[in-house]
Amino acid sequence: MSDYLISEQARGPSVGEVAPQSVDFPSLSLDSGERLEPVTIAYETYGELNEERSNAVLIAHALSGDAHAAGYHQGDDRPGWWETMIGPGKGFDTDRFFVICSNVIGGCKGSTGPISISPATGTEYGLGFPVVTVGDMVRAQKLLVDHLGIERLLSVSGGSMGGMQALQWTVAYPEAVASCIPIAATAKHSPMQIAFNEVGRLAIMSDPKWNNGDYYGGPAPDSGLAVARMIGHITYLSDESMRAKFGRRLRDKETVGYDFTMDFEVESYLRHQGEVFTRRFDANTYLYVTKALDYFDLSGGHGPLEEAFRDLPADMRFLVIAFSSDWLYPPYQSKHIVRALKGNGIDCSYLEMRSSYGHDAFLLENKDLTRMVWHFLETTAKQWGVRLG
Repeated sequence: MSDYLISEQARGPSVGEVAPQSVDFPSLSLDSGERLEPVTIAYETYGELNEERSNAVLIAHALSGDAHAAGYHQGDDRPGWWETMIGPGKGFDTDRFFVICSNVIGGCKGSTGPISISPATGTEYGLGFPVVTVGDMVRAQKLLVDHLGIERLLSVSGGSMGGMQALQWTVAYPEAVASCIPIAATAKHSPMQIAFNEVGRLAIMSDPKWNNGDYYGGPAPDSGLAVARMIGHITYLSDESMRAKFGRRLRDKETVGYDFTMDFEVESYLRHQGEVFTRRFDANTYLYVTKALDYFDLSGGHGPLEEAFRDLPADMRFLVIAFSSDWLYPPYQSKHIVRALKGNGIDCSYLEMRSSYGHDAFLLENKDLTRMVWHFLETTAKQWGVRLG
């Protein structure tokens, strides 16, 4: 996910100033069999919860995201990562819905992760942090939702890794979800997706400053993390968008240098993206979260995907959204999800949006996305008799 891509269509009403929140829990059981004790979950909320506590929508973030999905923190003019979609009158209309977003377990923006202090050692976990899965992330979110006194979410949604969490919610807690909007997501990683993540991890682990994950208090492996981010960032774009944005334009020169200095505009762009990313993200967190993505398989590795959806309630609804130029999570993966849902008689709508933005389209193509999400949530609320503001 690109760093705070805010399109012109997003220059609209905002939820305004928001404050980060957090809650502690005694423990969390993990898919690996290990247990985290204690656990902190960082989160933000937008809008008002109705008296029946029935208008809640959970937003799950992508790999490089966090709980700050909308609005502005005090003294910061940088909006939340989905400012395009969350706010008054937007797709996730905060005049009507109570929107929740939390930082994933294993993250580095307030929730318990590798940078957190281990009670056993009194120092950062580093590689002593247990490997987590998308299932673990969702299990932690369920603790938060229960803490907020919400028995059933009206919807759960997200793009990329957020869409995978949304799907996991439906199979892990089918009675606690009325609808699901996975965007630019997949039911399991393909070999190509695993391969890109592995190259990124090796870039970090090959940096001498990584020091086997024990770099806290010393120089961080910024070079390795920057390269990992550059690799990932390429997959978020598309051939068409890169041609339009960069072409073969040179950077601050009229002819190529015939050396290994930076010649092209696209090289400068990628280096900038990598350098900026190191200011706000932790290298170990990148390892853990990409590994969680690679382990994700909604079918559990057993049988066809249809089996994963076999026990979903008949009244659960889905809106599955893909983008034509997304080659990281291409439309065929979303269509696979749709076929599996329809094979179980589940109410499922599919939208494949034409876009030149590639995987990042879910952050940019918000005009039609807003319209579709707003309508879907409106009809879902009517189906469930939810009172809206």
